Amino acid sequence: MTVSSPDTPALRYDDRLRRRSSAETLRGQLVEAERTNVLTALRSIEEDPAVLTAAIDLVAARRRTVIGVGRSHFHAALFEHSLRAALGGVALLGSDPEDSIDALTDFGPTDALVAFSFRRYRGHTIAVARMAAEAGANVVAITDRADSPIASFATSVIVVPTEGGSHLDSPTTITLVGHVLSTLAAARAKGARRRLNAREVLEEQLLDYSVRPREAGA
Repeated sequence: MTVSSPDTPALRYDDRLRRRSSAETLRGQLVEAERTNVLTALRSIEEDPAVLTAAIDLVAARRRTVIGVGRSHFHAALFEHSLRAALGGVALLGSDPEDSIDALTDFGPTDALVAFSFRRYRGHTIAVARMAAEAGANVVAITDRADSPIASFATSVIVVPTEGGSHLDSPTTITLVGHVLSTLAAARAKGARRRLNAREVLEEQLLDYSVRPREAGA
């Protein structure tokens, strides 16, 4: 996908929001843009073999590491949280560069890295992806362009449409792709059911939920 809109939030604000329009008109534009993004992403998920390849690589890996810097760190954190519920050996990078050094020290062919990288493409994420690939790890790039800077280091490139009516790139489809990928990986993992059950028992004991599972159906 070719990104044709302005590259910075300020320029996108000028392009999309500076013109005076009613709240109702703007709401309609935003909803239509998100609808287009979601439908495009769903078609891509259904047809793109990279999604299935990435899921297989994650299940086969000894360790799974997820990285995202800046705004992408929030996407990476949500994906990592979903993934580690069903799979062990999952770590999150992107908040402290020294964590990346620790992870890369032990990277090898049995590891997998999932990298969230969107314009304007943070150099730290790209450098970690390159070093992980050089160490033999499978690199899954979740990005907004097939030719983004991280793509050349990736085993699988999952392209996510992020255009929208806002001055910010849309996060909706990034969340959607992460949700599908983590679910596919969980479905293929042999120990996922046991792990989920064990977590449920521990959560009952350690987390202060207002409504617990056995109370919800009462």
